Amino acid sequence: MISFYPGPSKVYPEVTQYVADAYQSGVVSINHRSPEFMDIFRKTTESAKEKLAVPESYTVLFASSATECWEIISQSLVRDSSFHVYNGAFGEKWHRYATQLSTSTNALVFDPEELPETRELESANTAELLCLTHNETSNGTALPTEWMHEVRSLFPDLLISVDATSSMAGVILPWDSADIWYASVQKCFGLPAGLAVLILSPAAVDRAREIGEKKHYNSLVSIIEQSDKFQTTHTPNVLGIYLLMRTLEAREEIRKIDQTTRERYREWIGVIDEIAYAKLLIDNTSIRSNTVIPIKAYPSVINQLRMEAKQSGITLGNGYGALKETTLRIANFPAITEHEIQTLLDFLEDFSPST
Repeated sequence: MISFYPGPSKVYPEVTQYVADAYQSGVVSINHRSPEFMDIFRKTTESAKEKLAVPESYTVLFASSATECWEIISQSLVRDSSFHVYNGAFGEKWHRYATQLSTSTNALVFDPEELPETRELESANTAELLCLTHNETSNGTALPTEWMHEVRSLFPDLLISVDATSSMAGVILPWDSADIWYASVQKCFGLPAGLAVLILSPAAVDRAREIGEKKHYNSLVSIIEQSDKFQTTHTPNVLGIYLLMRTLEAREEIRKIDQTTRERYREWIGVIDEIAYAKLLIDNTSIRSNTVIPIKAYPSVINQLRMEAKQSGITLGNGYGALKETTLRIANFPAITEHEIQTLLDFLEDFSPST
């Protein structure tokens, strides 16, 4: 079965060998305070910076999931208020989660087809943290780099946090436009679920230390202190970190992966624009995601398309939330091969709805 589900999605085929290597070498049994683990931690963070072009001054940390990152950020970087800007279900979930942990959260909800003017964000000046969703998995939109730089210029002293779950490791990210970046690894990293990468600017590290929140096992200042020793606050997903190290060491630099992702995206669009039974969900080309491609059609067509794809050995991503019945989502992640993409493109071109 070929999976185009946008997370958890296809893992790199080499992961099978990496798991076997971890077992044979004893990695799966090592103590997380041991020199062996500390070496894996160090190599993984170094490879992340090298392969993803993360600024050297930024700090690379690990969590269990993007959802845990929501908790870490709110409990450890916000005293009172955060301001959330979003256009889809996952940005909304982050905002809703934050309201349970912060005394004050506000939001600007914008139309998926139109970016908000940066002046509309000016009320964020009263918040401690501005929260953005770089790539909204539910509707296939993405924040353009130019817009994010404009926001950074508008708020030079405000901490900015970015959910990059469906884009980190798939496209080049404008690291200097934000202070906190995070992503789960079951998407563009091409790994099994159960690990997240959390990346902080020096300003974010300073804020965590200034607040000094240490009430939880995953308090950020404690995570940072332990990371200085290449350790964690608790027993981590050792196998997941090892697999991340191996895949990062083996993959190309993000500049080349970004180029491939965008070339593949144009190939997808070229075919989808020509089919008569469905169309791209997002019309505005300037804010379409390059890594998650949703198509829309009548519910009966969507249902038939999903079922016939499955019969042909292809798993497509279901629509999400309010879009569940009228959309399908296609993952354009690096672990998916050219042959697999062509298989789905051929299927889409040959598919004919019943009525």
